[in-house]
Amino acid sequence: MGSIFRDIQPAVKKETKRVTVITAVGVAVMWIGFGIFHWIFPKKVPFDYTVFLGGLGGGLIAVLNFFLMGLTVQKVASSEDEEKARLKMKASYSQRMLLQMVWVVIAIAAPCFQFVAGLLPLLFPGFGIKILGIARQS
Repeated sequence: MGSIFRDIQPAVKKETKRVTVITAVGVAVMWIGFGIFHWIFPKKVPFDYTVFLGGLGGGLIAVLNFFLMGLTVQKVASSEDEEKARLKMKASYSQRMLLQMVWVVIAIAAPCFQFVAGLLPLLFPGFGIKILGIARQS
């Protein structure tokens, strides 16, 4: 297991850290939003441990998905066989989507997670990267 983390390229580490920060900020803003909406609509919007567990679980899955994608791209970039590389990327995508779908089912089915708080963090990495890209162009 140690060799896996030792062989991670600096670019993958850097981008994963960036996505972790983006996701953490998104989860914190989401929690604040839940708090505000709970204050306005206390009977309709919960603000309890399920919101916090959902945000933590969803954030973890979002960052893990990005990290696994980075590892796959790193491996594929060093491959000389294009067909094998394409198949490896396709398999990685399928596995990562399966991971997310399993989380979606758990977040919806398990009563310890508020499902919206568990699902929204899956959107934060992509959304945050796009926002940063737009901000850099301005």
